[in-house]
Amino acid sequence: MSFLNNTKIAVIGGGSWATALIKILCEQPNVQIRWWLRNHDDIEHIRKFHHNPSYLSDVALSPKKIKVFEKTTEAVKGTDYVILAVPAAFVREALQDLSEKHLKGKRIVSAIKGMIPGENILVTDWIAREYHIGLNETCVIAGPCHAEEVALEKQSYLSIASTECATSEDFAKLMTCRYIAANPLDDLYGVEYAAVMKNIIALACGITHGLGYGDNFQAVLVSNAMEEIGNFVTALDPRERNMSSSAYLGDLLVTAYSQFSRNRLFGNMIGRGYSVKAAQLEMKMIAEGYFATKSINELNKKYHVNLPITTAVYRILYEDQAPALVMDELKKLLK
Repeated sequence: MSFLNNTKIAVIGGGSWATALIKILCEQPNVQIRWWLRNHDDIEHIRKFHHNPSYLSDVALSPKKIKVFEKTTEAVKGTDYVILAVPAAFVREALQDLSEKHLKGKRIVSAIKGMIPGENILVTDWIAREYHIGLNETCVIAGPCHAEEVALEKQSYLSIASTECATSEDFAKLMTCRYIAANPLDDLYGVEYAAVMKNIIALACGITHGLGYGDNFQAVLVSNAMEEIGNFVTALDPRERNMSSSAYLGDLLVTAYSQFSRNRLFGNMIGRGYSVKAAQLEMKMIAEGYFATKSINELNKKYHVNLPITTAVYRILYEDQAPALVMDELKKLLK
């Protein structure tokens, strides 16, 4: 099945990543977008002034291509794809008005780099369970890519992964434009778990930066992190995959090093002495790595993979252990 001609796409979420994805989709001549946002004032502003006042406000939004809705049931009506671009912690709330019939026959795209808190499962698995949608009709969007650089139309790359090649290939075509190269893959779980874990590593990088560690240490930290991610992904989904490719290593690098990384920023605040609550209050956006740290820690009780970096971040965020002491212990484990 191909949805490339006169495609209708619902986007659920009003943040920077949702706005960036809409900007990319607007580059396609035969795409219509139905956009759901939570904030009523933002909806009215977009209808009147054609830009998102809260995120990436410089991005012009085409009124000919975009319709904005206050109800998810209206936003998904008649669409071919539904893109989920809300924090993982709010997926249930955002989709609470939708039933199985609302999503029947649609392809679901997760642009969420997190896990469902409390259940410790991937967003794609949760969607499959709750709405009885086959994984072959589901795909995920991963990086390496930041919303802020999409807004500036800097050359960027996306990884589109599904269990079904045709699904990832179709959606990759929709996400390809003059400044975006979208690459299809058939490794849904590998890409999704790697995207979750790279946010934890970015937190660790931010914490060490806040503590005054330099570039030399961060290079070792990220190198060890790639091995940690690879071991965990392989334990959960054994198969041949090149962890050095951009879908895995590239996504990790941009999140660990970029000035736009909210997870790195959150970690940096923790390293500088902020409490978790204070850092969350000061940040305007959600750091997915905070929730992912607990989910991966809980999930690993079943698999028993050696995850020294993830464990260190968990001790700092959830056991209130001193970042300086925890990182001093961690550095002795790295090689």
